[in-house]
Amino acid sequence: MKITAIETKQYLLPLDPPFKAAWDPAPRKKFASTLVYVHTDAGITGVGSGDLMMGLSGHEHLFIGQDPFAIERHSQIIDNIDFHYGRCWPLDLALWDLMGKAAGVPTYKLLGGKKDKILAYASTGEIVTPEERADRAEKFVEQGFKAMKIRFHHADVRDDIKVVEEVRKRVGDKLEIMVDANQGWKMPWDVERTWDLKKAIGVARELEQLDVFWLEEPLPSHQFRDMAKLRDRVDIRIAGGEMNRNAHDFREMNRINALDVYQPDVALSGGITQVKKIAEMVQAEGAWFSPHTWTNGIGLLANLHLAAAISNCPYLEFPYDPPAWSNERRDYVQKDKLMTDENGYLVISNKPGLGIELDEEALKKYEVNHFYVGE
Repeated sequence: MKITAIETKQYLLPLDPPFKAAWDPAPRKKFASTLVYVHTDAGITGVGSGDLMMGLSGHEHLFIGQDPFAIERHSQIIDNIDFHYGRCWPLDLALWDLMGKAAGVPTYKLLGGKKDKILAYASTGEIVTPEERADRAEKFVEQGFKAMKIRFHHADVRDDIKVVEEVRKRVGDKLEIMVDANQGWKMPWDVERTWDLKKAIGVARELEQLDVFWLEEPLPSHQFRDMAKLRDRVDIRIAGGEMNRNAHDFREMNRINALDVYQPDVALSGGITQVKKIAEMVQAEGAWFSPHTWTNGIGLLANLHLAAAISNCPYLEFPYDPPAWSNERRDYVQKDKLMTDENGYLVISNKPGLGIELDEEALKKYEVNHFYVGE
């Protein structure tokens, strides 16, 4: 089998009403998705998504004519492209989807096959009043969720803590609560000051009193030593690493025990091939691997396959904050919208590969660009 062509297509979903993402200065009125297709002479096509694939154009020839199973070679080339041009890790996901289809098994079985399901935590994205967040938390309990994550992004962190207080008062011990401080990285327009170690310690101690399960990204993602100091000084778990793009970042964080929970996203930094190695490395030292998954439904699926295959963490992120961020919006390119079962588990289907079934009608409706490079 050899790769005969690589195709990328871009799609744009209008959002009406807009999605008021906590990390954006204005509500989002559109949601973009880029799909990459890897075609072969055996008639098998792998599909990946989760990032914009900026940087692939002009480099498709490096893969055409090659064995799709030469995954270490392909991963190295994608890493080279990442260094020079941009992130193209959905191509790695498409290759793992292709390999699973060629083998006739779900991808998670190729990766280790530890289990076929994992508990999800509802990962919210909007800043709403304490009362509204508590109302939504109660609905999560009714749906079977065992955990949720709350975003911090108020001008005064005390207002963020009030949201956690109201949710805890309302749901008691029915939900584990995670908190995402969103201090690890910045959007292009963000010039606000990030937290320092003293503030992170203070907030962590407040959240300990509310029995918060973990505090995510309380410091900039490159401040490894301060993260290690924070972890040593507080009892709450410290999570991060979702946007660290280089393997050496994780080697250094692991060396100094900077985090309790490592969160590299296969769609954004390393693909399944490299993130699997990072996960095994940090788990060998007693930490957890629980990837960031906030891209789209295909990116979520890819992270689900790897986490179910090898992770020791009890929870996986599930981007979900209805009505603003629904399954229908997140998974609009897919026929089957991913959802937890009545017990809060994300269950992997027995379909070969990543189990992606595309919604052809939606693809035709929302396509905006198409690029095809073949033999």
